[in-house]
Amino acid sequence: QVQPVESGGGLVQPGGSLRLSCAASGSAFRLYTMGWYRQAPAKQREVVALITPYGITNYADSVKGRFTISRDNAANTVYLQMNSLKPEDTAVYYCNARTITQDYWGQGTQVTVSS
Repeated sequence: QVQPVESGGGLVQPGGSLRLSCAASGSAFRLYTMGWYRQAPAKQREVVALITPYGITNYADSVKGRFTISRDNAANTVYLQMNSLKPEDTAVYYCNARTITQDYWGQGTQVTVSS
């Protein structure tokens, strides 16, 4: 079992950068597919980026070339580097840890892109 805890959100101007972190307790972190999702006001939660236990990554079309997901299994942490941020990236960002039989969510961190 893991418990994801997000950090790193905040207010940033358009074109700026932020790095989100997700620390997940538990000894089996390396076995989980880790993902970042986001939910904007009045919209459904959507996937932003995923990284498998083998380091294979996948991104939403809207963030390709701007966001990078990475993981540090020794530190039980997954990161989301967000560059060239746009106002439409404003949302609550959630960290997810998943296997075939398990699914854990963090509480979310707010990212606001505004001038």
